[in-house]
Amino acid sequence: MQYRTLGRTGFTVSTISFGAWAIGGSWGSVDDAESLRALHTALDAGVNFIDTADVYGDGRSERLIAQLRQERPGETIIVATKAGRRLPRQLSEGYTRDNLTAWIERSLTNLNVDALDLVQLHCPPTDLYYRPEVFGLLDDLVQAGKIRFYGVSVEKVEEALKAIEYPGVQSVQIIFNMFRHRPAELFFQQAQQRQVGILARVPLASGLLTGRITAASTFAADDHRQFNRQGQAFDVGETFSGVDYERGLQAVERLRALLPDTATMAQWALRWTLMFDAVTCAIPGAKNPQQAQDNARAADLPPLTDAQMQAIAALYDTYIRADVHHRW
Repeated sequence: MQYRTLGRTGFTVSTISFGAWAIGGSWGSVDDAESLRALHTALDAGVNFIDTADVYGDGRSERLIAQLRQERPGETIIVATKAGRRLPRQLSEGYTRDNLTAWIERSLTNLNVDALDLVQLHCPPTDLYYRPEVFGLLDDLVQAGKIRFYGVSVEKVEEALKAIEYPGVQSVQIIFNMFRHRPAELFFQQAQQRQVGILARVPLASGLLTGRITAASTFAADDHRQFNRQGQAFDVGETFSGVDYERGLQAVERLRALLPDTATMAQWALRWTLMFDAVTCAIPGAKNPQQAQDNARAADLPPLTDAQMQAIAALYDTYIRADVHHRW
């Protein structure tokens, strides 16, 4: 495993971390015992950073992480959670002192801690980033000792650029993968200048970049890859990175021709995200120990060659750019 410093927090985190959305829900059936085995396997492989949210399984994910910490006493496990998606409608006016405090208190209870390591606003509406008083409320929660640091999880590069203007923002979580290149154009440079950590989420494009999904693949009714393909439940960019499913499958087949013998497609896709120095870590999900182990191994792969990076960029330009680049 490799490690990088997360912005100005002082945390040193594994470059391949653990995304805990899938063990909470919205990815089909999940078994808590299997989820715990996956978490333990990740830690055994050197992972020390877990990303979750209060709405993942309505707290189920956070509670599993609390159990993990009980079973691994004395180990450094840094946990980032998120807040804001408990609102019945995503309106920036809902981010009040009372609501933020209630969400934080609920996560403190779920995670069984006195202070949260890192809290991220969970993809709030764009206009929230133009309301400095909300970030002032987060500063107050830091002063109160409820949270150590805070950041944001964003949908759009515009939101990320605005968020890092606030001095208290320590991290930005943003979709970045072989099918979503835009963050690297301007945002990464600006984040580095301000020493803001970057968490690359959806690094496998909801499984497209594992190479295991085909035109014949089916998904359960409670899997967002089934119920959110057109953005029916939340931003469509969260599902397959907003890439048209058939077009994405075509692009994956072209990627497969570039794949070295030393890695799976998922590992290679994760290693690609780490080619960018601004990225602190990638946060792929895992529902079982084998997935957790395979993800962790990506950190120790050799760097991609210049020729490989150029070929991936060309493939993006040909198959993906027109559909997603201007939207997020």
